Amino acid sequence: MLLAVDVQYRDDCGFAAGVLFQDWHSDRAVRTVSARVDGIGEYVPGEFYKRELPCILKLLSLVDEDIDCVIIDGFVYLDGDARPCLGKHLFDAVQGRYPIVGVAKTSFAGISDQYEVLRGDSKRPLYVATAGYDLDDAKCSIAAMHGKHRIPSLLKIVDQRCRSDSIPANEHNSDEASSNVQCQIL
Repeated sequence: MLLAVDVQYRDDCGFAAGVLFQDWHSDRAVRTVSARVDGIGEYVPGEFYKRELPCILKLLSLVDEDIDCVIIDGFVYLDGDARPCLGKHLFDAVQGRYPIVGVAKTSFAGISDQYEVLRGDSKRPLYVATAGYDLDDAKCSIAAMHGKHRIPSLLKIVDQRCRSDSIPANEHNSDEASSNVQCQIL
């Protein structure tokens, strides 16, 4: 089972969403899970991971399935292999229990083209880096994920889920009650 995660913020709250799916070729989620973390604090330049990490760790605590890999929206290493970023801090926080594959939509100064993956007809690459997972395998897996466009369809779903969960319950167009933890079987 694979888990793709993303985090959004609103005021002093972090909202993490996760999409569980069978394998790299899956076209649909098995289950989604989300978590809210209050009091995440202000952004500090160079310490972005300090806001996202608690949200992802809370989300992971809600997953009972055996996870083969966690896919994050962002970098594992800012330069690909030496300057730790969210993915490396997550890998260390879970003591290497889960391999981490980071998929970033924009480049960062110092990341080389060896981390680029082109999907579909897009001329703009994604940037893939890893901790505990072979880089070439991760790049091939991201390239093979379902969807015709630059962003794989399941990564789009986790992004959309994360954004919708970050809207307070009174701003939703549904009767869903706000809670700190939400799970949905698809």
